[in-house]
Amino acid sequence: MKIKHFTDTDTALVEFSDHQVARTKEINENIHIDLDVDGNLVNMTIEHASSQANIAEVAYQQIENKST
Repeated sequence: MKIKHFTDTDTALVEFSDHQVARTKEINENIHIDLDVDGNLVNMTIEHASSQANIAEVAYQQIENKST
């Protein structure tokens, strides 16, 4: 996964895979998702990212299954 923030337009692009985009779906006027031919998420674009998402802080945490 890659996250890019274009400060000149305050747009965040979250890339989930390198699949070819087949269609784009509008979630609301500031958030769009790109899907592949199978309906899998490829990208998410967030306009006005500073106010739509906490783009100043990005965290990743992987939680392991600790069941025995």
